[in-house]
Amino acid sequence: MTRAGWIRLVVVVAAIAALEAACRFGLINLKVVIPPSEMATSLASLLMSGEINSDIVRTLGIVTFAAVLSIVFGFALGLVIHALPRVREALDPYFATYYAVPVFIFYPVMIAILGLSAWPIIFIGFATAVVAMIIATLNGLDRVPRVLTKVGRVHRMGTVATALKLKLPAAAPYLFTGIKLSVSYAFVSVIAAEFILSPAGLGREIADAYNDFNNRRMYALMLFLLVVATVVNSALHAWDIRWAKRRGIATS
Repeated sequence: MTRAGWIRLVVVVAAIAALEAACRFGLINLKVVIPPSEMATSLASLLMSGEINSDIVRTLGIVTFAAVLSIVFGFALGLVIHALPRVREALDPYFATYYAVPVFIFYPVMIAILGLSAWPIIFIGFATAVVAMIIATLNGLDRVPRVLTKVGRVHRMGTVATALKLKLPAAAPYLFTGIKLSVSYAFVSVIAAEFILSPAGLGREIADAYNDFNNRRMYALMLFLLVVATVVNSALHAWDIRWAKRRGIATS
């Protein structure tokens, strides 16, 4: 583990220990927040009981599907928009203000069209995440050095070969940023959509536990989502660093 990794670990452990102490010594009301140790034991009991297995599969499946869709379509749309300067000029203002409009306002409409199923939630996750991938693709292609096109011509490489072997690797850091953002946005938006109106899923379970004042269950589910999000983000970060090292780029 790197020095930065150890520092992050120490900060996380210190924060958990501080919260545990604050709960145990009465600085925080236990009716509001329970100690992290109780969150962990409650989560272990839930996982061993199998109560939330179907909700885990549903939620993580929707997040994965929405993220993959947003990455694939975002990359493809980014390529098309980048190749059409006039279209990009017309769309740039909308990209700049896209996240000022809450995508959740379309959820009732999607329910009316698609029914009370997983598809409206997939749409919310996709609509929230896809623009991040489009913007990252555009930024990456904008920063590809023009000299690479000349290099491709000198070596008599075709358009496809030049794009795959020269331009795509040059744009890769920005594309990977788009992937990380798309995964994060899909995760957050799917959980939020489930929390509001979904009939099932981890977001729905958290909402029900909150309404029932079942703090142990609520915080256990929140801890599970926090752990999953941390593991996924850490894996993507490690992959990003490895890719950067292979390309000879110093990453802090």
